[in-house]
Formats: sequence, C-alpha cells, structure tokens
Amino acid sequence: MSDNIDNPIPPSGGKEAYVCLTPALLPLYNVAEYIVVVIDIFRATSSICYGIENGAEAIIPVSQVEECSAYREKGLDYLLAAERDGKVVDGFDFGNSPFSYTAEKVAGKTVVLTTTNGTHALHLSRSAKRIVIGSFLNLTALSNWLKTQHENILLVCAGWKNNFNLEDTLFAGAVIEQLKTEDFVLDDAAIAANDLFQLGKDDINLYLKKTSHGERLKKLGIEKDIEFCLQVDITTAIPVLEGERLVRLV
Repeated sequence: MSDNIDNPIPPSGGKEAYVCLTPALLPLYNVAEYIVVVIDIFRATSSICYGIENGAEAIIPVSQVEECSAYREKGLDYLLAAERDGKVVDGFDFGNSPFSYTAEKVAGKTVVLTTTNGTHALHLSRSAKRIVIGSFLNLTALSNWLKTQHENILLVCAGWKNNFNLEDTLFAGAVIEQLKTEDFVLDDAAIAANDLFQLGKDDINLYLKKTSHGERLKKLGIEKDIEFCLQVDITTAIPVLEGERLVRLV
C-alpha cells in the first residue's frame, strides 16, 4: 500500500516525542532515556511557571504534606504551599493557585510545594535525563527549547489521581503540534493528544469547560484560576529540576 502523502508515516529512527497519558503508565517507559516535561495545567505546573517567571529563587517539589511541613522545623525563610483535592491544606501559606505566585509574594523566595497530582508525577519521573515544567503559559518558549534538544522527549500528563484528564492531554497535543514538523517519531498517545488539540485549539477555554477537574475547581469558586491557567505565552521561563529544586533554565 502506498503512503498517504497528506499523512506520512513517521520516519524510523530519529528522536522520540512520546506522551504518557497518566503517571500510572510511567512504569511502561524507560524514563531514564528521556527529557521529561511534567504537565499539570490545573494548576501546579501553571503556578510553577508563573512563580519562576516572577522571580522565585526556587520551588522545591515534595510528594507529601508531611515533607512540606518538615521544612518549617528547619528554621528557613521558605514559603510553604500545600494543596489537596483543590484546597489549601490548613496551616500552610498557600496552595497552588497561580494568584499566590505573583512577584510581590514570591520574588527572591524559595517555595516548598506539594500538590495532589503535579508533584506526584514529577517524583515518579526523577530518573529522567532532565525534568522541565510545561504549561500553556510557557508553551512556545518550552517548545522552542525542546526543538533544540538532541534527546528523546516524554510529555508526562499528571492527570487526576492517576486517571486520564483532558486538560493535560490537550496541552501535550499543543506541544506535539509545534514538534511534529521536526524530526521526531510520535507514538499513538502523541498522535491522539495532537488530534485532541485540533478539536479544541480554536477556543481552548470553551473546550476545557467540560473537564471534570474544571468542574471541581468551579465548585470551589475558583474559575478565575482556570481562565488564568489557559492563557498562552504570558511567560518565557522554563522551570528545570536541579537537584531538589526547580529553578529557571538558563
């Protein structure tokens, strides 16, 4: 059968640009072979990108609330941020709303952060060659940087409690949209994510109004967070994990 010229078969060889649709699927990948992009659009990775853009010295991601609170005992001038099920955990400075990561609040500060989904996905990816953080806020800056890398790329969608979600997958598809003209081999999940992006790209905010996590956030009265997280290219910072700390890639 001849190749369809409009939908060419991806080249054999070359770099991979794959999508992991949920952290539950990460054991199926040899994460050590990839640059990993962690994606948690509502709201962790959006807030991380915004905080680093606004001059946060570093953001330290931890898996558990107890790990976050332990930093209080160290006597350091750190801001402690903890979120579970969309809510700020009692006794912490704030959660993962992007409006808590303004320059007035975080410039020159180190933030210790734990969230329901995003920091979980990050910790499961720690064997990667490099971990960077993606959101609609830094979409083009991130995609342009990925194009310059000579490594395989794995876009890891944080999902919701290890389940698939629309918003992270649609963002992964937006990245694939910018990478697919390069010499990347795509897997089926990347192709599907890009197809999803094609469905929603004309009005991402409207398309993602149907998401289950969006509904959870609306019930908490924080629709403004959703709208903020769906802004495209309002930052250029790419957070990268250096040791235990997310800092601005230079």
